[in-house]
Amino acid sequence: MSTPKINSYKFGEIVIDGRPYSKDLIIFPEGVSPNWRRKQGHFLDIADLQEVRTNTPQVLIIGTGAYGRMQVPQSTLSTIQYENIQVIILESQAACQRYNELREEKNVSLAIHLTC
Repeated sequence: MSTPKINSYKFGEIVIDGRPYSKDLIIFPEGVSPNWRRKQGHFLDIADLQEVRTNTPQVLIIGTGAYGRMQVPQSTLSTIQYENIQVIILESQAACQRYNELREEKNVSLAIHLTC
């Protein structure tokens, strides 16, 4: 099975391997975890990334939304980095592009907010 590929992203929708999704999600090397929810909508708590931490990617890309509205507090960032996971935080369009660039050369996950 190949690593999922993002075909397109626009506000509120991402297409992965030809399948459209309209809710926030996490992409892992082995597949997609749809309907990702955070405890507080535009705030990324470390608890929201438990599934990612269990899979221990080399790189975690965080897509903060089309306009970058999802906040990633320093405490969340520090915990992930302490676990030797490189973190890249970008607005969602740029996050999709970076994920596609890295997906075949590194163990990379993408946690993405699809709207604002």
